[in-house]
Amino acid sequence: MAAFQTAPSRSCHSFHGYFLRPGLPEKTILYEVDRARDGKSFATRRVVGIQDGLAIFNMLASFQKNEAGLNHQFDMPSISGADQLPTDEERLSRDRDLLSSDQQKMLDRVRPIEIRRLEEQDFTKPKKMPPVQHIWLRCKLALSGDVSEHQSLLAYASDMGLLSTASFPHGLSWLKGLQTASLDHSMWFHDEFKIDEWVLAVIESPVSARGRGFNRGLIYSRDGKLVASVSQEGLMRLSRQQNHLQDDFG
Repeated sequence: MAAFQTAPSRSCHSFHGYFLRPGLPEKTILYEVDRARDGKSFATRRVVGIQDGLAIFNMLASFQKNEAGLNHQFDMPSISGADQLPTDEERLSRDRDLLSSDQQKMLDRVRPIEIRRLEEQDFTKPKKMPPVQHIWLRCKLALSGDVSEHQSLLAYASDMGLLSTASFPHGLSWLKGLQTASLDHSMWFHDEFKIDEWVLAVIESPVSARGRGFNRGLIYSRDGKLVASVSQEGLMRLSRQQNHLQDDFG
């Protein structure tokens, strides 16, 4: 959103971000935006997120004026609709007694994004599964028609479910046996969409190695249009404690 304010009349077509240090949500983050380039069609921005005087995040983002071009895409898979699937909160509530008090507090927090997964994933009692997920996502609040809101909220939502896909072949989860954290995140926007309407993320994890899990996904609007692609690599270490440790990026 900070970068968008410096690139009027353009939409984002890609960004590449790195999470350098953990951030605290209760503290202010200062975003510094550098206007690296303004061309006739494209504008490039460098962004640094700073908290307590330290850089915790940096990103390179590219913005483009709308133009016509050649079109083709992979078809959206035919799966159950979002309305036929339970939410993450409903699934976790079934095993609420197995969660620690901290995990229960996390379950009860207000979530801006509604998540409905096709695969029957059990975070409290994980089992080995193929590294593939199909996830319906939607912002719970109605947004304006401003493209910056929809692209920024989809960027936020696209993190949900990515890293967990790499854990499936190992029968582990962030609740049971894994220390996880996002390391980097890249995204490409292909077409217009609305994130306050359902979008489908089709995610796969081709590989995990050296304490990292790699994941990539295609995101479709409900009418089958391929609107974005995403990739992410995350820290994925065996943990001695059966909870989600976030205090060390390694």
